[in-house]
Amino acid sequence: MEKIIIRGAKVHNLKNIDVEIPRNCLVVITGLSGSGKSTLAFDTLYAEGQRRYVESLSAYARQFLEQMERANVESIEGLSPAIAIDQRGMSRNPRSTVGTVTEIYDYLRLLFARIGDPFCPHCDSPISSQTIQQMTETILRLPKGTSLTLLSPIVRAKKGEYRKELEDLRRDGFVRVRIDGQMRDLSDEIRLDKNKRHEIDVVVDRLAVKEGAEKRINDSLEIASHLSEGIVKVEREGSAPIIFSQKFSCVRCGFSFPEITPRMFSFNSPAGACPGCGGLGTKRYFDPGLIVPNPGLSVNEGAVLPWKEKEETFLRPILEGLAKQYPLDLDTPFNRLSKSIQRLLLYGSEGEKVSFKVKGKGKSHLFRQEFEGVIPEMERRWKEEEDEELEKFMNVAPCPDCGGARLKKEVLSVKVGGKSIAEVTHLYVKEALNFLKHLELSPRSQKIAQGVLKEIEERLKFMIEVGLDYLTLDRTAATLSGGESQRIRLATQIGSSLVGVLYILDEPSIGLHQRDHLRLLGTLKRLRDLGNTVIVVEHDEETIRSADYIIDMGPGPGERGGEVVFAGSPEALVEAEHSLTGQYLSGKKSIPLPKQRRPVEGKYLVLRGATANNLKNIDVKIPVGVFTCITGVSGSGKSTLIIDTLYCLLAQQLYRLSQHCVSVQGIEGLEYVDKVIHVDQMPIGRTPRSNPATYTGVFQPIRDLFAQLPESRMRGFMPGRFSFNVSGGRCETCRGDGVLKVEMQFLPDVYVTCEECHGKRYNRETLDVRYKGRTISDVLEMTAEEADDFFQAIPAIRQKLQTLCDVGLGYLKLGQPATTLSGGEAQRIKLARELSKRETGKSVYILDEPTTGLHFADIQRLLDVLNRLTDRGNTVIVIEHNMEVIKSADYIVDLGPEGGENGGEIIGFGTPEELVQNPQSFTGQYLKKKMADVIH
Repeated sequence: MEKIIIRGAKVHNLKNIDVEIPRNCLVVITGLSGSGKSTLAFDTLYAEGQRRYVESLSAYARQFLEQMERANVESIEGLSPAIAIDQRGMSRNPRSTVGTVTEIYDYLRLLFARIGDPFCPHCDSPISSQTIQQMTETILRLPKGTSLTLLSPIVRAKKGEYRKELEDLRRDGFVRVRIDGQMRDLSDEIRLDKNKRHEIDVVVDRLAVKEGAEKRINDSLEIASHLSEGIVKVEREGSAPIIFSQKFSCVRCGFSFPEITPRMFSFNSPAGACPGCGGLGTKRYFDPGLIVPNPGLSVNEGAVLPWKEKEETFLRPILEGLAKQYPLDLDTPFNRLSKSIQRLLLYGSEGEKVSFKVKGKGKSHLFRQEFEGVIPEMERRWKEEEDEELEKFMNVAPCPDCGGARLKKEVLSVKVGGKSIAEVTHLYVKEALNFLKHLELSPRSQKIAQGVLKEIEERLKFMIEVGLDYLTLDRTAATLSGGESQRIRLATQIGSSLVGVLYILDEPSIGLHQRDHLRLLGTLKRLRDLGNTVIVVEHDEETIRSADYIIDMGPGPGERGGEVVFAGSPEALVEAEHSLTGQYLSGKKSIPLPKQRRPVEGKYLVLRGATANNLKNIDVKIPVGVFTCITGVSGSGKSTLIIDTLYCLLAQQLYRLSQHCVSVQGIEGLEYVDKVIHVDQMPIGRTPRSNPATYTGVFQPIRDLFAQLPESRMRGFMPGRFSFNVSGGRCETCRGDGVLKVEMQFLPDVYVTCEECHGKRYNRETLDVRYKGRTISDVLEMTAEEADDFFQAIPAIRQKLQTLCDVGLGYLKLGQPATTLSGGEAQRIKLARELSKRETGKSVYILDEPTTGLHFADIQRLLDVLNRLTDRGNTVIVIEHNMEVIKSADYIVDLGPEGGENGGEIIGFGTPEELVQNPQSFTGQYLKKKMADVIH
């Protein structure tokens, strides 16, 4: 079959549509934000493809999988197995890294285990294998009379019951074994939990070092070595055990390596993880910078933040006692106290006793004891109860034992090409590929490593192809953006070389500079050329023009969308009069340049000496009161500069937050601003109970209005009566959800409308209260536009609803669950909330790629909102790759020249007209093309 044929799709806002999609093509689904693109691609095509695959499995297998609901569609023909590569972030687990997600780290572990050269972690000399004779000589060099126990470790951290092994040992004449640290007699019945990992050491011999013991030691070592495949453990009282291996040992200091296995190089296994940090690479500690966030204050003024929570009657005697015994002035700013006094307050008197006078009922009691200090006290409390209140004073630093490498010292001393596995993963992808390509190996090692190196190199090449050459393999997956994590999964899929699969992607161009688009498009076409159908939800003009087939959804957003406006080739789309996308592609509609740019009036926010991540000790000036774009290729340091440095510093200084900011010398220009807001694309709520009405705050005045109605006052109803989250007014049968979940064992959970409230969420008494004939439940079913008209006589409500309409969200229902909103919709709801607040005109708004999920027409609306904020005197700072937004800015700061280690510098700054004249700026080159008609 050459087409995927969809008939009668009615999921969410789809209007019973029929669609035909050609197979083995690159298909782009585009349209306005909220028009039904993701609903068609993910909630219909992918959901049905996945469900059909799951249903093909046995009932036994299905009970272990999440059951999927059947999509509301009459039929889908020609559907292949589907793989979705969406915008959801990767694992938030701190143990997950770029290397583990791409499986490159698994291959590196295998490579190091098979051809790695072990070095002694103590004296750095090469380690070689030991014979039984060498082991015997090492033991005989111990002091005479030393009592020894020779053990053979036959099971090392493995699950099982080991009945047969223990029975064989008893039959062979062995008497004792040590199981999980406890000595056991083999004549006893031993039962082990098969689901737990065990350590079993066989006691081979007990003896003392003396003259004539050589033969006995030699024989016992041979027996022990035979039982455990070459590994022998020798224990002596009061000393660490000696581990011998017939494979690896240091001839200088006697250090013996255990058997080198891939598991040793895993920071998720006790065999390889650094004991200091458990394989995380970092340790949490109480940061003096967070405990004393404002050192310009004195102790009496509250410089030591945790002491603000202590009772004055308890704290005052301690401070007065310290002031009497030490040169401590409680009214001197903390930063002007001597280093020794600062240390005293933070870390205590360190053994020295201090006199404290505590006043009781008419009496004074004198105590003399050591002063604990604020940090030791917090460490003690954290160990006792892990109080969440203390977390705000904690920071993360590289583990002092492994230096952030996550692995044991002996594991890091195994090297390939002179580098440890941690050093290889710390390289940028491009550097790692170059290092592995130029490895000089012996013929034997070359033959062993050939297949493994091929797999690693291919995966690294795929990452470079999708524009991720600036990442390091040890970067934590939780720090990746949605676009980066999606492109990593895309690279992994290319490596799998599957054929006949339906791939569905959600805006893979997010976070990608225009320069890198061609590489991404080449990757998508390569997937297609393998024999797959690639469906991309996308707004990027270059991607749309490169597609084989385009489906344009519309004509409007939300309830006004859900129809196929156009389906066909890119050439035909340009000619389509009724398609909004086609009008923008043909140039009939466009986003105009601003008539004039706001002048920079000499007021700047200035960052001095920014060095976080890859920033090269740069000074950055951002003008106040204008619309500024931060641009540059992917990985050049934009988010590090604006989110991690500028936003963090502003929040810390303006709100006195106890948060640690990354490396920067200082900030100037704080007198020009009084508020900072970071408007991101994170969901506005994680549960269906959160909705636009509750998030924007409009639901509170609506509930207040209903509580003031005569019917409510007569019954004594308060505003809380009209909340569906608390008992009182909500329907208790469905607990305010409007639906009931019926669990089905082998089928998806079924949601049925609550019979008590018929989906209204509230009980009958609450629904008796009406305003203009409408209940509170009816109000939640209204769109923002309908509600704006309905409440036009109530200014407090109408103002908030008007801002929702201004940002283009008039089609959203007030009670629409937050979990069903797109990233672009969530961000615009946040903007609407900020617009509805009173302001002084001295706010800083920071947005990170706000055009995600936005159509050309939606970008125009977004620019209108940003300009409205700027016209009020605020400062708007946007991190962006979209040329439509960049050309509309008043000022641009361009970072580069490349990503990763080769980025972190300022390439250019000024107006868009000034940047296009900069030959070093990649952004300027692409901006020049976009503005060509205006410039010439």
